[in-house]
Amino acid sequence: MDSRIMLGAAVAAAALLGLAGCSTGDDGGPTSSSVESSGSASDEATAEDTATPDASDDDGSSGVTGLATAETDLGTIVVDADGNTVYQFDSDTQGGDASTCEGQCADNWPPVHGDDGEVELDGVTGEVGSITGIDGEAQLTLDGWPLYYFAGDATAGDTAGQGVNDVWWVLTPAGEPIRG
Repeated sequence: MDSRIMLGAAVAAAALLGLAGCSTGDDGGPTSSSVESSGSASDEATAEDTATPDASDDDGSSGVTGLATAETDLGTIVVDADGNTVYQFDSDTQGGDASTCEGQCADNWPPVHGDDGEVELDGVTGEVGSITGIDGEAQLTLDGWPLYYFAGDATAGDTAGQGVNDVWWVLTPAGEPIRG
């Protein structure tokens, strides 16, 4: 068997196990490591081949430059200026001032960095704001929900994070989670 295939399979298995730390069950403990998303297990990607943007742009500035909308099988959803899908996390408190995604969760679901006063909007109608993320940097919010990327989205437009552990969701232009 080709060593690249074996390495890829091992990395995909490790990524799936890491996703289990991104949700809590009724007792506050982690749920199973099964991934329920619009993508398949073969769609899972490692950090080195994801579309998740770097925290700094070529000019050294931090964060995204805009939020826009995209048409998908899920309907019209919010993406960043490069077309990368953004998500909200049910464990966060809508309108709260903090993210609850820490540790392994933050590795798999990095925050969407940006200053709400500098973000250009294209088709997004919800209120854009920001909180101080767990990394100390400004994290964008939409309709009060902190925004995240999914490390398993390999290219712009991917929605592999949709429905993961029944707590991660894409958003409508108004900032409402699309559940289901």
